[in-house]
Amino acid sequence: MTKTIDQKKSTSKGWIVVLTAGLFFFYEFIQLNLFNAINVELMQDFHLNAPQIGQLASMFFYANAIFVFPAGILLDRFSTKVLLLCAISICIVGTFLFATSTSYGVAAFSRFLDGIGAAFCFLSCLRLASRWFPPSKMAFVTGVAITMAMLGGLVAQTPFALLSKAIGWRHAVLMDGGLGILIAIAIFLFIQDRPSSAQTTYKPTLQSIGLWQGIRLVMLNRYNWLGGIYTSLLNLPVFLLGALWGMHYLVQVHHVTHEQASYATTLFFLGIIFGAPAFGWFSDRIGRRVLPMILGPIASLIVFLILMYVPGLSLSSLMLIFFSIGFLTSSQVLSYPVIAELNPITLTGTAASIDSMTIMISGMIFQPLFGWVMERHWDHTIINNVPIYSAQDFNAAMMIMPIAFVVGLIIALMIKETYCQSQV
Repeated sequence: MTKTIDQKKSTSKGWIVVLTAGLFFFYEFIQLNLFNAINVELMQDFHLNAPQIGQLASMFFYANAIFVFPAGILLDRFSTKVLLLCAISICIVGTFLFATSTSYGVAAFSRFLDGIGAAFCFLSCLRLASRWFPPSKMAFVTGVAITMAMLGGLVAQTPFALLSKAIGWRHAVLMDGGLGILIAIAIFLFIQDRPSSAQTTYKPTLQSIGLWQGIRLVMLNRYNWLGGIYTSLLNLPVFLLGALWGMHYLVQVHHVTHEQASYATTLFFLGIIFGAPAFGWFSDRIGRRVLPMILGPIASLIVFLILMYVPGLSLSSLMLIFFSIGFLTSSQVLSYPVIAELNPITLTGTAASIDSMTIMISGMIFQPLFGWVMERHWDHTIINNVPIYSAQDFNAAMMIMPIAFVVGLIIALMIKETYCQSQV
């Protein structure tokens, strides 16, 4: 009886710890996605075209791609709480700097700072979840953490668009920085690195593996790379529609207002909010990882082609389609428990950093590429310092995502089924 009570207390504490760490993930997804709500204002203030706004946004990914692998190594070896506090402090500085920037260079540097701190956000959740929960619950816990991130992405859509319209984008970003301070306080108060009963479990094993041997084990595990590629491909709608171009695409191609477009992109993130835990629960329930990872890209491809090629879609149809894309691409969350189950538990952070690094490299590549493809087809029409892109310009760039889903399906077929059990 006492053991059952202790287990319940440990589980409750584990949820408090993971959800608090998830607040940082939530905060970083606001930073990642806020350009979607204010990209027209940024184009006007900094006199930018599509490739330039894409390059500015991608500074976040450059930093993240550089620092995420070192972040995984550090999280396996040092206090998660201390690293989280350092990381969110860097993000807060970057947020305030971006709000007050008057030049492209300063704005780009502030985005780079945000990207450095963000390298730690999801890996911290995964690291803490692997210590506080058994493997059989990892997919669901991971899905909940990603749900919190998508709540941040949702906040960066209609709510942030309305806030920036009411008080200006700079003041809205300043308020965002104040939110970061509150989350830092919560991290300081509630994060605990591991259960008390496991205080000495990990370090001796890490010492026996050694730093370079641990890196070697992770780098040579092909499933880490396959999982990362799969996630990066299924995640492209987040980077391209949710973070940067979704509202602009809907206004220009489907002729809705900016506010109506924000409803659709908000529902996109709501789809992920429901989809991430749903895919995690479904995977844990059937005891399979790869099957749901196959279904996700197939269904996503069908829905996305409807968006691109069915004419005369109503606002309600667009909102349903964006919700469905968010829900179905959430199959990407299953790559994280797969990686956790195919690597030693002491190297979870390092292994997951491969996944995260691959995702950030995709953002670094595809956000500017999307703008470049549009620019190649653009007729150079500019109104009020804002480039005007046609439906043809957008559809040429949007083909990136159907191609990504097809490749993602092929990658899923190459991943080893773990049956929700640690294979190491």
